[in-house]
Amino acid sequence: MADARSAVRDPKRLAAVRASGLLDSEHDPGLDRFTRLAAGTTNAVRSFVSIVGSERSLWRSTIGPGGLAGAEEVDRRLPVEASPCRTLVATNTPLIVEDAAHDPRVRDLAVVAELDIGAMAGCPVHGPEGEVLGGLWVLDAAPRAWSEGDIQVLSALAQAISAEIALRGALTRANRRVSALQAAGATSTELAQTLQQSLLPPVMPEMAGMEAAAAFIPAAGGVIVTGDFYDLFPTGESRWCVVLGDVSGHGVEAAQLTALARYTIRADALNTLSPNRVLAQLNQALLTQRKPDERFLTAVCAIMRPDKDGFTGLITTAGHPSALLHRADGTVESLRTSGTLLGMFPDADLGQVRFSLHPGDALVLYSDGVTEAHAANDWDLFGEERLITLISKVGNAEAEAHVKGISDSVLTYSRGHMIDDMAILVLRVLPSGETGAGG
Repeated sequence: MADARSAVRDPKRLAAVRASGLLDSEHDPGLDRFTRLAAGTTNAVRSFVSIVGSERSLWRSTIGPGGLAGAEEVDRRLPVEASPCRTLVATNTPLIVEDAAHDPRVRDLAVVAELDIGAMAGCPVHGPEGEVLGGLWVLDAAPRAWSEGDIQVLSALAQAISAEIALRGALTRANRRVSALQAAGATSTELAQTLQQSLLPPVMPEMAGMEAAAAFIPAAGGVIVTGDFYDLFPTGESRWCVVLGDVSGHGVEAAQLTALARYTIRADALNTLSPNRVLAQLNQALLTQRKPDERFLTAVCAIMRPDKDGFTGLITTAGHPSALLHRADGTVESLRTSGTLLGMFPDADLGQVRFSLHPGDALVLYSDGVTEAHAANDWDLFGEERLITLISKVGNAEAEAHVKGISDSVLTYSRGHMIDDMAILVLRVLPSGETGAGG
């Protein structure tokens, strides 16, 4: 108990809590999408996000159909001594409880008896520097076993909440700095680039048997935060998910939608083998959070796994340019499915097609900034046909060479007149004996 109290009252942690602004109000609607996903995917009767101050733990978002005695009436500000969040703060590890009444870590907490909690699971939520601010929790009225998938989803959503908190802080600091720079007659290029990079994975992960490379090239000027994003991450022991998307518009709202899209995809991809289901879940999340500015996004998503001949997978495009499959012999195939843009219609009509990648083959994903590039005063677009011709001439090149070849060609073609940002991601199956360079 003494160790937990010391961790809760750590000055650096409390400073991070104050900086987050998450103790300033009783309810944070922006977090409801995460608690809703947590309750739905784990089949829990309730989910909540708690933030731990020096003396009390505050429920910032709580979602659930009920089933816990007194849950609607419980004080959202629990004393730290009565909250299981103190354990998350002290250990910085998930707290998984299958039988709360008999688990010595929580059985004596007042909230367990007050709400008649049978089982609970929580994962820590972090500040930008790694401090534990609180946790994401799911509760059930009866004892139950939490599956590995439940814990993976909860952990991914807790990471998404941490990213949301970091993004809010970055946006606040950027807006303050932009105002100061504008008052001094300066520009905010560096700040916008920093914020844009926070929406992309810092490095591409290593995949056995495959190399990956990606690039984001801002439009001319490069001072506005946009919604182009990409991601590559494991979804199981041998499965991988890759996604590239493009949010409409620019600025703070586009950045927030990009963050929602990236981490919703990361959470949902853990529970399915079908990319069309992943994007369908994202579509519902976007509709739930829809704002009057009517922003939407397009995306291409693939889930794949290795086999004896390379990799096989399924791919879905939702209002997005076709993925291109570059075979080792130089031929290029276009992979495109039915599917409208996301965040506009309840039924996005999402299909999926199967594909295979053999040694030397490459999968090329890109945003429409590539195909819609053109020179000033010349509306002849770079186009998919020119892109296919370019890729077919690359030869059996590494993934990084593919990315550089595409970006250099588009920049040359447009003569530097980039009206839209470009995102490019290439996955290439390594031929036998070749070591990947990555990117």
